Amino acid sequence: MTEIPEHLRKRAEEARAKAAAASGAPGGGDAPAGGGEPAAPSEAESKIPAHLLERSKAAKAKGSGGGAEVSTQVAEPAGGGVATATATAPPPVGVGPGGHTQRLLTVVKSGSIQDVKATPQDKVHVWPHLLVVEFVAALACTAFTLVFSIFVNAPLLELSNSNQTPNPSKAPWYFLGLQELLKWFHPMVAGVLLPGMGLVALILAPYTDRNPSNKPEDRKFAVSLFTMFLMFWAVLVMIGTFFRGPGFNFIFPWNDGLFVEL
Repeated sequence: MTEIPEHLRKRAEEARAKAAAASGAPGGGDAPAGGGEPAAPSEAESKIPAHLLERSKAAKAKGSGGGAEVSTQVAEPAGGGVATATATAPPPVGVGPGGHTQRLLTVVKSGSIQDVKATPQDKVHVWPHLLVVEFVAALACTAFTLVFSIFVNAPLLELSNSNQTPNPSKAPWYFLGLQELLKWFHPMVAGVLLPGMGLVALILAPYTDRNPSNKPEDRKFAVSLFTMFLMFWAVLVMIGTFFRGPGFNFIFPWNDGLFVEL
């Protein structure tokens, strides 16, 4: 059961005492039998004009009863006294001690307003999770470059001579895929059409695959599309690098050697 604070309990007891004193005072009328609610204070006690009280009761009855009219009855006394007009209206909702209408605050148990529970978040710290992986990847690339430079002879040549074209004349490695395409197709197809179709396909990929997940196993379409594009370009670069010799003719590197120049 919810515990009531001490200050609210004292305030309720004072309100009950005031209501009991008001109901038992002279001119205020006796308390109703059976433990009913005390009568409403008279005009002299409340110091509110009668017409204002009638108007307030009519407004409350109209608001609570869906616009019902307040009926006024005139009671004629038996002894020939003065007639008194009484307005019959439903009692206001939530009448408190002494006939006062007020809203009661909900008593809640005091407690901490801070959330002590940790909210789970989908985050990973940079150290050590990310930096360790990047450091290992950098070591692997360095080791591969070292081993490749030991077994592959790629010396630096002299300054370029515009009167003498080297054979084979190869583009940088990142353009060797395009040079390989120029060997097989028309320049308009190899240099404009096919690269343009690949770029447009990559641009439209986010609009085609609308899966919001960040997990690779849930993005099979996007992963497959990127893998196809990467492997297509990587195969062309490898053919142009290791399988093209003098005259950019197709050779086998284990028979004729490697023609790699920097």
